[in-house]
Amino acid sequence: MAFPFEDVFIHQSAYVDEPCSIGRGTKIWHFCHICSNATIGENCVLGQNVMVGTKVRIGRNCKIQNNVSLYQGVELDDGVFCGPSCVFTNVNNPRAEINRKHEFRATRVGRGATIGANATIVCGHTLGHHCFIAAGAVVVSDVLPFALMAGVPARRVGWMSRAGARLGPDLLCPFDATQYRENPDGSLEPLNG
Repeated sequence: MAFPFEDVFIHQSAYVDEPCSIGRGTKIWHFCHICSNATIGENCVLGQNVMVGTKVRIGRNCKIQNNVSLYQGVELDDGVFCGPSCVFTNVNNPRAEINRKHEFRATRVGRGATIGANATIVCGHTLGHHCFIAAGAVVVSDVLPFALMAGVPARRVGWMSRAGARLGPDLLCPFDATQYRENPDGSLEPLNG
């Protein structure tokens, strides 16, 4: 049988169920399992022991660290970073003896978002673009773009720039000099760049 993916590295210990789509330049490492009908974009890196469930969509240039399971209903936009052992759920009230697959809830993660190690993302929420979820945080509500979220349950404790710097009171990114402003509705937006 011919290898169905062009310019893709798949470690010999990984399982890839067909049909699925894997973009060029993507690397899938030890003990991963890619389920049927999953879509993985170009230039992604999936670390050891990553599971990508049925119908999961991963954008381009994503990095998914070791021991992450992306269950049906999870969608990652381009440039998302998932830290080691972060957790996604897909049902709010699971029971082992009750089938609740019809209750799967979607979780959407916006472009350039970062999810820290051991963070938990409870299903049914949207994480805004370029948000930053601190290690160990538990997200139980929607997250604004650029928000820095920490704690259990997670709450906004600051703002992060597109470049990944925590913004001070002046809302000026120290990495790329982008100026941000807080809007009357509580959101943040870049003014230049």
